[in-house]
Amino acid sequence: MSSGTDSLDPADPVGYFLEDLTYHGKTDRTKRSYERVLRRFEAFVADRRGENDAADEGRNVTARATHRDCMAFVHSLRGDLAESTVATYAAYLHRYYTYMTQVGAFDSNPMTLVMEEMDESVDKDPARREIDVPAMRAFLDRVRHPLHRAVIVTLLKTGMRVGELCNLDLRDVSMPDSAAASTYELGTRPALESRPDSLYVTGDARVGEELNGEPRPAANKRKRETVIPIDDELERVLTAWLAVRPDAVSPAEPLFVGTSGSWGERLDPQTVRHVVEEYARDHGWYRTGGGASENVTPHYFRHFFTTHLRDRTGDRGVVKYLRGDVAEDIIDTYTHNWGDQVRATYETHIYRLL
Repeated sequence: MSSGTDSLDPADPVGYFLEDLTYHGKTDRTKRSYERVLRRFEAFVADRRGENDAADEGRNVTARATHRDCMAFVHSLRGDLAESTVATYAAYLHRYYTYMTQVGAFDSNPMTLVMEEMDESVDKDPARREIDVPAMRAFLDRVRHPLHRAVIVTLLKTGMRVGELCNLDLRDVSMPDSAAASTYELGTRPALESRPDSLYVTGDARVGEELNGEPRPAANKRKRETVIPIDDELERVLTAWLAVRPDAVSPAEPLFVGTSGSWGERLDPQTVRHVVEEYARDHGWYRTGGGASENVTPHYFRHFFTTHLRDRTGDRGVVKYLRGDVAEDIIDTYTHNWGDQVRATYETHIYRLL
């Protein structure tokens, strides 16, 4: 089925919406989240209307749902799910109806009134498990696999998102004095020419779009490119990883590639999340159903980086630059005076993990 307004009466509206999410560059994980909620709503409305199967009548029960159906669905979630999760499910449903109305597939959005009357709200900054630096050192001490150790230390030392980590190529890594530099062509990005011992994180990666000769499995959500210093600990684990790294399948030469079933293929976000989950579960830092307030995930490492580096430096600007979530006028300030304002601050205050 094609995207856009060329088919305004889709037999499967949910499938139509999910396909358009793909065209808009949403990740598989995002699409699965939407599909889980929307199919649950679809089944709920079908059952509420006495239809035995949502597939009946062209699977268009969501197109005929009223605001009372939506209110009843949201109410059915209460008690079973946290308030923030209820709000998230409602937001997914609201986004679905908004989009389908905008493209002309539906006449109106029955979730508008529901959203106005709901008491629940999405918790955009959930309280998270508090882990100090010594506790994180103890956790890392149990991570011995060279790839896993390099991935986790990179996340902890840079605060980058998991998709950004997976998109790193050898050209994005400058370590001119490391043993790896004699084996690999590292750090060939022009932005790294005068910035040795650093990582380049592009803002150009898009899901499915070709970058450096390879379609990417994840997007980089940075407002602009960022150069992040590499300290001696990160250089040590990256050098150890590159000493055993399999030959890459892709000519883009990814920094991180698989060492098991996906031998030599670029690491993808799902694999990284699985690796972190296994170590965290074994350490007592992950429980199925535990949620963001309890579980340690790759995104938790971004939170850890932000919290500890901000507390140590007292400089929110540098931390926001490193995270890649500042406006152009601010990022230009740090870009033009990178050595003094970024590297010096980072090297002085970055925590020791090994």
